[in-house]
Amino acid sequence: GDIVLLAKPVTLTEGDRVTLTTDVPVATDGTSKPEKLLYAVSLPPVHGQIEHINYPGVPISSYRQSDVVAQKVSDVHDNSHGASKESLR
Repeated sequence: GDIVLLAKPVTLTEGDRVTLTTDVPVATDGTSKPEKLLYAVSLPPVHGQIEHINYPGVPISSYRQSDVVAQKVSDVHDNSHGASKESLR
């Protein structure tokens, strides 16, 4: 199968951190093991990074759906000035 990914926009300002939850994003692939889905960050945020909460300050390039469910992944804004809207891919 098909993979379905639902995502909501999140607005971050300088110095903000948002923990990814199953509200932002959540994915399914039709199997009985959605917690094993792997997200790969192919285009990281320009004005920040994605981090695992156990390793603050260290950017990550992938995480699992189980990390999202456990609220262990954050999008962190890097305090750069003049940041515009951006997206995470």
